[in-house]
Order: sequence, then structure tokens, then C-alpha cells
Amino acid sequence: QVQLVESGGGLVQAGGSLRLSCAASGFTFSSYAMGWYRQAPGKQRELVATISGGGSTNYGDSVKGRFTISRDNAKNIVYLQMNSLKPEDTAVYSCNADLRFYRGRSYPQGFWGQGTQVTVSS
Repeated sequence: QVQLVESGGGLVQAGGSLRLSCAASGFTFSSYAMGWYRQAPGKQRELVATISGGGSTNYGDSVKGRFTISRDNAKNIVYLQMNSLKPEDTAVYSCNADLRFYRGRSYPQGFWGQGTQVTVSS
């Protein structure tokens, strides 16, 4: 079955950096877009970044120029390099696979990992 396992979250001071990883299994990784989303307490989930199977990227406005998404199709891992972190980046970061149809079932929002907490102190 599809599994997405995030790692790399933690506590960091403002201005610092973190790299998140999402290890994927159970599907043909290179064929699907992957994304990172985040949700802060009391707020809606928002797009952080997405990357197509071929490497085209898209970023949320609040992270442009600071975050970089990348993928290693040989290792089935998608990364999120986060630099110049701000307290407002504090959130649970979740990995998403844009896999909408799997083994005869429809998954309108694709598949999600369990999330990893990122906390940025001021």
C-alpha cells in the first residue's frame, strides 16, 4: 500500500534551516507529483511547494525564495529545504502524493503522510 513517511522536523531558531524528507513506497514514485503542505494551529492547510515527476516546481507565495523542493526518483524521496525560517513557518508539515486513483479506488486528495512538526522560535 501507499506509505509516506516524513522526517526532519524539529525546533529551530528564526533564521535557521531545516531539511524535511518524505520517503514514499507502494507506488511508481517517479510518475506522480509530490507536494509539501503545512497547517498551523487554527489555520487552514496551505500549499508549501509541489514538484512534478519531471522536476517542475511550484511554491506558495510565503515561502518563495526561502524553501526549495526536490526529489530523488531513484530513492523515492522528496525533500523540502527550508532556509531563513521565520516564526510564522511554525506548523505541521505534511507530504502529499498526487495519486488520485489507486487499486480501483478514487482518492480525490491523493495520499498523505502523518506530518512532522516544525517549530521556529523567535
